[in-house]
Amino acid sequence: MPITRTITIGSKRKTRTKAPAEPSFKRKPNPKGKHLVVVESPAKAKTIEKILGPDYKVLASKGHLRDLPQKTLGVDIDDNFKPEYVNSKDKEDVIKTLQKEANHCRDIYLATDPDREGEAISWHLAKLLDVNPEDNVRIAFHEITAPAIKEAIKHPGPIDLNRVDAQQARRVLDRLVGYKLSPWLWKQVYRGLSAGRVQSVATRLICKREEEIRAFKQEEYWTIECVYTTPEGDAFNAKLAQISGKPAELHNEEEAEKAAAGVRNKNADVVSVTKTKKQRKTKPPYTTSTMQQDAVNKLNFGSKKTMLLAQELYEGIELPEQGHVGLITYMRTDSTRISDEMVKQAREYIGRLYGDKYLPEKPNVFAKSKEAQDAHEAIRPTSLALPPAALKGVLKRDQLRLYTLIWNRFIASQMAPQIAQSTNVTLQCGEFTLKASGLHILFDGFTIMQPAKDEKKDEEEAAIIPPLKKGDSVLNVKADGNQHFTSPPPRYTEASLIKVLEEKGIGRPSTYAPNLDTIHKLLYMTKEGKQLVQT
Repeated sequence: MPITRTITIGSKRKTRTKAPAEPSFKRKPNPKGKHLVVVESPAKAKTIEKILGPDYKVLASKGHLRDLPQKTLGVDIDDNFKPEYVNSKDKEDVIKTLQKEANHCRDIYLATDPDREGEAISWHLAKLLDVNPEDNVRIAFHEITAPAIKEAIKHPGPIDLNRVDAQQARRVLDRLVGYKLSPWLWKQVYRGLSAGRVQSVATRLICKREEEIRAFKQEEYWTIECVYTTPEGDAFNAKLAQISGKPAELHNEEEAEKAAAGVRNKNADVVSVTKTKKQRKTKPPYTTSTMQQDAVNKLNFGSKKTMLLAQELYEGIELPEQGHVGLITYMRTDSTRISDEMVKQAREYIGRLYGDKYLPEKPNVFAKSKEAQDAHEAIRPTSLALPPAALKGVLKRDQLRLYTLIWNRFIASQMAPQIAQSTNVTLQCGEFTLKASGLHILFDGFTIMQPAKDEKKDEEEAAIIPPLKKGDSVLNVKADGNQHFTSPPPRYTEASLIKVLEEKGIGRPSTYAPNLDTIHKLLYMTKEGKQLVQT
């Protein structure tokens, strides 16, 4: 049953054998048996078996069952980089159980995760269970809910060999990099270290940032912060911006005091007042990468912990009177797309709870990244009947915190923009030009979904600009110089490193957590608070 394809390399055509030797196991279907469904997670298997009913048997592969051999390269470089797969020794019992059950069942459905890794696992399962990958044996769902599972089982399809190729290419590249470089590391540092396609680049980024920090030369500079009052007694803050029409660059205390003395206790004229309305648009629902970044920044969760919690929410929990329910959609995704049905439900929910003024005229649609596979929806709740408040006492504390983060981001993504009025004032006192600015929120919009402690407030938002007009005269009552020093670039946190990896197209969002965990365990870097520091 090997699948072969002819591909062109340069001017030569080569035939690639996609499968190794034909599997020794020959399935003997039982026409009177159940339907066998194979998933990856044991917890998921129990839930899906309850949903599908007594005619289905659902078992778990517990991840990959075949891989490249551990002690040899396992890649034939001379034969178009053909991989050599072997059964995983620690999964022998799982393989035997699945093959035994395959002979008891009438047919087999492969329901591994809906991504390239899951597609490859299904392809390997097809080899092990004597299933033709071109038959309609593959089912995929993006949320573990009864409607999604029942709909998926009605529409099986063939295994996507393009996705299998993509995963296989990465696996071969991982092996070529790691297998060749790791022994060199053992000689140079110590045995047991490893090098990898993504972890090596992540480590290099951390080291490069440390080099920039060490090479950085600190420079001193000063700013002048002022307080002015109107004839009516209203006070507001302003900053020195220019001296004689040039940027106010003050390098030491002497220069700062001279500038401060030039405006201290003197009147300044209002030369311009500009008021503009600003719209601040909502952000899209979470992708794997943006969820990890926010979980680091807002919840202080590491990327590994975030993905474990998200997996638990995806696989579901037992809810009183509802049974086992998956709470979020698939958590490995690079898409910001939301299904039309869920957008409709979200708009109805927002209108009912918050009012029509929080609804934009049309549903919010977000641009797709050029690099995005867009295979699944963004990360969102599976049901709007389960708000975070309804799950208190049911979810564990950290599960609830992550679920709340996902919920708020999704609901906010379909809300109207925040509207604010920005006021910018220019003052002139002799040769000195000063600037004052403020921001007044007219309508909170989507920020109603942001907890107060998470809401980003611009510095000028706290400043109150009194009614001013061109030609008014205001009095300086305070002018102080503040010393500052330029700062080196900050060390990466998990959040900022993930952002850079994604921007540079290095690795996949689903691998960021395990790769960062690996370079931490191998002591390539340590954590000081949130900062990642090379060893």
